[in-house]
Amino acid sequence: MRTVTIAGAEQVPQLGQGTWKMGERAGDRAIEVEALRLGMDLGLTLIDTAEMYGEGGAEEVVAEAVQGRRDETFIVSKVYPHNASRKGAVEACERSLKRLATDRIDLYLLHWQGSFPLADTIAAFEQLRAAGKIRHWGVSNFDAAAMKTVAAAPSGANCRANQVFYHLGERGIEFDLIGQSAKAGVALMAYTPLGGSAVTGHKTVAAIAKKHGASPATIAIAWTMRHPHVISIPKSAKLEHVRDNARAADLVLDAGDLATLDAAFPPPRKAAPLAIA
Repeated sequence: MRTVTIAGAEQVPQLGQGTWKMGERAGDRAIEVEALRLGMDLGLTLIDTAEMYGEGGAEEVVAEAVQGRRDETFIVSKVYPHNASRKGAVEACERSLKRLATDRIDLYLLHWQGSFPLADTIAAFEQLRAAGKIRHWGVSNFDAAAMKTVAAAPSGANCRANQVFYHLGERGIEFDLIGQSAKAGVALMAYTPLGGSAVTGHKTVAAIAKKHGASPATIAIAWTMRHPHVISIPKSAKLEHVRDNARAADLVLDAGDLATLDAAFPPPRKAAPLAIA
C-alpha cells in the first residue's frame, strides 16, 4: 500500500474507505461491517466517517468492523459545524468516541465551515489533542482562501488534512488548492472519487480500464492517487466493489493515460467556487 505522510512523519494509507450513507438501515449493517473488514484485509485500513453519517450510525458500524483490530486502523471522523464551538466540539468528540468504542480518533475534522469562530474550533481541537482524545485534526470542504485563514489562526499550523470533493469530473481544486496544500504539508482527502456514471460510464475511462485489465472504478480512483499527498476514500458496501477499489492501490497510470484523461476531462483554467457534494 502506498502511503501519504501527515504531521511530517506519520505514514497513512493513500487508499482508504468511506462510510457515507452507512449506518442508516439496520438491515444493511452486517454487509457494511463485512465490507469494511474485507477492505481492511486488503490494506484499506484508513476509515473515514462522521457524526453526520446516519446521525452516528456509521460510527457504530465502524466500531463493529474494527473490533479486535483497532490498532491496525486509522480512524477519521468529523464534527458538525453546529457542534463546533469550543465546548460543543469537545462534547461532540466524546459522543463520537463512545459510538466508535475507542479511546482516540486518529484524525478529527471540521465537516465544513459554520458560524462559530474558527479560532474556537481549533482551540477545542487542540484541547482534545492535548488530552489524547484525538491525535491529529483538520478540516473538510475548505477552499484555498479558507485554508489561508486556518494557517493564520493560533495553532493553525497543526492542521493536517483537508477533505474535499475530487474526481475526474470535478477538478476545481487543481487550480490552486492542490499546490497550496502540498507546499503547506496538508494532506488532501478525496471523497466521492468515483464521480458517478458520468466518470465510470465514460468511454475514455472504459478504454483505459480495458487497457489495464481493470474496472472503470479502479481507473477513477487510481487517477486521484497520482498526487503523492492525496488520499482517496471511496465508499462501498458491496464486496466486489471493495475488491475493485483496492486494486487502485497497485495501478499506476502512465503519461499517455493521463494525457488522454486530461483531453476528456480538462483541468481547470481559472479559479472557481469549491464544489461540495
